[in-house]
Amino acid sequence: MLMPSIFGEDLFDGFFDDFARPARNMIRYNTPVNTLMKTDIKETDGGYELDIDLPGYQKEDVKAQLRDGYLTISAQTGNDGNEKEEKDASGKYIRRERYYGSCSRSFYVGEDVTEEDIRAKFENGILKLFVPKKEAKPEVKENKYIAIEG
Repeated sequence: MLMPSIFGEDLFDGFFDDFARPARNMIRYNTPVNTLMKTDIKETDGGYELDIDLPGYQKEDVKAQLRDGYLTISAQTGNDGNEKEEKDASGKYIRRERYYGSCSRSFYVGEDVTEEDIRAKFENGILKLFVPKKEAKPEVKENKYIAIEG
């Protein structure tokens, strides 16, 4: 049956398939998606501004670490993606599409940048970072001589 493109491939987007094969679809909905941690990077005169989308995460769920010149942002929500079929007093879930788990992303910022140089702010599901530009220190060539006895 042909449907207008606004409905995707199927009007109900596989809704009724979930009843027939719930185990297969639970796997599909609990796997990481490529839409997590979308990032905008803007270059300014003094450095770089990063806006990282983290919808559904709280400030406490997000960590930033600087190691060996790499800035790594990681976020974790829920119970590590190990969600199983849950029941409570009001019933059980038939379909779960919200992502629970962890994700991370790394950016090379240079060996000269320190933790104190980077500013971070989290608001409305967006992590805003400022990483200053650091000039690479030129290596000072040191002349080494061999002592000549005599």
